Amino acid sequence: MKTKKILFFTLSLFCFTFMAEAQRGVRIGYIDMEYILESVPEYKEASIQLEGKVQRWKQDIEKKQKEIDQMKLNLANERVLLTKELIDEREEEIKIKEDEMLQYQQDRFGPNGDLIIQRRQLVQPIQDQVFNIVQEVAENKKYDFIFDKSADVVMLFAAKRNDISDIVLRSIERAGRRVQAADKKEKREIEKRESLSMEEEGAITEREKAIEEKKEEREKIVEAKKTEREEMMAQRQKERDSIRAVKKAEFEARRQRLIEERERRRDSIMNARQNRNNQPEGEEGNGQ
Repeated sequence: MKTKKILFFTLSLFCFTFMAEAQRGVRIGYIDMEYILESVPEYKEASIQLEGKVQRWKQDIEKKQKEIDQMKLNLANERVLLTKELIDEREEEIKIKEDEMLQYQQDRFGPNGDLIIQRRQLVQPIQDQVFNIVQEVAENKKYDFIFDKSADVVMLFAAKRNDISDIVLRSIERAGRRVQAADKKEKREIEKRESLSMEEEGAITEREKAIEEKKEEREKIVEAKKTEREEMMAQRQKERDSIRAVKKAEFEARRQRLIEERERRRDSIMNARQNRNNQPEGEEGNGQ
């Protein structure tokens, strides 16, 4: 029924527009609110933060559900060992936990829950800004009708030339740049930029984008060369450390051999002296 009403409204509107077009050139434009929202950095960042909250809420619900399932399983396993009073008490605890979980779901994801409220708070400021800009554009450009393509109104056809979403988005970006301007010089630059047509600004944006891409490419080349130098230096250091380790091992081996040689000579001398001391005096004289 709702679809039929919308279709009837749309057809009536186009009939009216066609009749009015014959009398005077009626100007019709449209915006795509979803496209505008997705192109606003503040909205995207806030959406990511909200999605993080949603995931935490879902994890909390899963945790509560697992706890309830475990309580039910424990009761089923222990039912034969429990009295009726204990069974009733356990079932009452489970019921309380289930009610708490359902209430938590309602508080987070219900019609008046945190998700709906925070999404409304997230979208509302941008929507208000878009509506104000749309009114300005409509008055300045002499538009008779401007629709939201992403709303419930069914648009059977929409020529791209009637899409003013980029105009609205450009105005939002300008407002953001004016707020972020640090000094008068930067503000004058912004005002000079805003005086350009969309085509001129688009051409400048393309040049700036190309310059930024070249800059990023140069930075990548510099970073790659730096990484290559670091790898070469690391390899050379590794080779030097390896050579130093071999030399150190050779030095330690020579040192150990010298120590062993000295110990053998010392032992030999001590053994010779001990042998002479142990010989009888007569034998020593005969030997002389």
